[in-house]
Amino acid sequence: MTALTTLAVSRSDQAVAIRAERASDVAAREALLDACFGLGRNARTCQRIRDGRLPAEGLAFSAMHRGRLVGTVRLWNVDAGGRSALVLGPLAVDPSVRALGIGAALMQHALAAAKALGHGAVILLGDEPYYAKFGFARAVAEALSLPGPFERHRLLGLELRAGALDGACGLIVPTGLPVRAAKPARAGRRQLRRAA
Repeated sequence: MTALTTLAVSRSDQAVAIRAERASDVAAREALLDACFGLGRNARTCQRIRDGRLPAEGLAFSAMHRGRLVGTVRLWNVDAGGRSALVLGPLAVDPSVRALGIGAALMQHALAAAKALGHGAVILLGDEPYYAKFGFARAVAEALSLPGPFERHRLLGLELRAGALDGACGLIVPTGLPVRAAKPARAGRRQLRRAA
């Protein structure tokens, strides 16, 4: 799902566009994540699930407002105690535009895209009072755990398809595609001749 979603913002005459993440978004995304979560964000437990992996295909989104990236959300393929699922995160919105509803729009867009692509469940580590409005609950993920320290009450799940996490028990582990290592540059013909 790469369609562009436009969010009409009541407090601004300009809309917020949610679109598929682009390679050109990387620097702005990383700066936004550092600003929202601090420089130690890569030491967090959920990062172990993302390390060395690509986001799930078609499930990395950027929110654009007035020509700049102001929000991001990505989902990752995992095995959740024997069940195929996604882990959502991080979700981040520039503090200067949080009142515009961009976080909720990113969540709704990401969940709709995941469902449209046939995924059955989404898990995240977050504040239940915020994520409950999207259908996330502790009970769905109560038998699951993360690879490192985490606050049990913050592990939440959402079934996009009824019963998708039935019987899920144990460790959440990454299953997504690995990030490809950079290919070494090929030597030109002249370099090969000189080496011979």
